[in-house]
Amino acid sequence: MAAGELEGGKPLSGLLNALAQDTFHGYPGITEELLRSQLYPEVPPEEFRPFLAKMRGILKRWGFAMLPRLILNSCAQAIHPPWPSKVLGLQSIASADMDFNQLEAFLTAQTKKQGGITSDQAAVISKFWKSHKTKIRESLMNQSRWNSGLRGLSWRVDGKSQSRHSAQIHTPVAIIELELGKYGQESEFLCLEFDEVKVNQILKTLSEVEESISTLISQPN
Repeated sequence: MAAGELEGGKPLSGLLNALAQDTFHGYPGITEELLRSQLYPEVPPEEFRPFLAKMRGILKRWGFAMLPRLILNSCAQAIHPPWPSKVLGLQSIASADMDFNQLEAFLTAQTKKQGGITSDQAAVISKFWKSHKTKIRESLMNQSRWNSGLRGLSWRVDGKSQSRHSAQIHTPVAIIELELGKYGQESEFLCLEFDEVKVNQILKTLSEVEESISTLISQPN
């Protein structure tokens, strides 16, 4: 095997993309043999296997200690039980909240370790993570929720068309449409109607919430 066959470049970028698609975006059928035959056809399986494991291992160590931050940022959503061990490594990288200086320091350290990665590989990994971090984290957050999440919201003011009391017909109402959905499922739509009294109650509650938040922020540590 030539020394450069497992260096960085398009094959490594393709490998990282494939691992992300398999783990985070639900694309089935991405196997070790498929990756080797399409990206590194000249590399024997016994040499490609440890290389693939190394890439997974780097992603696993990358941010694993930061996993609690993902849970704290989950907006009180219920979290799934622990990830299966075969995907824990790639899931944990998405939980990292490294800035790019921390990222570069991490990769530099990996290039200096015995049996680590090359500078070319570090450059490809850095470019990949900078381009895919947001989408991967969003995908992981979507998969970590038990309940439906809010995908969209629209509202308008309209005249009330139906009521048990004729005097309320054509009075202005606020109509809010929520688009809800779970990961991997089609959206459901919920339409809510609020009269002036209910709108004022909501605004009052939101004002109280804002005031409470401001009070907590202003308190000394």
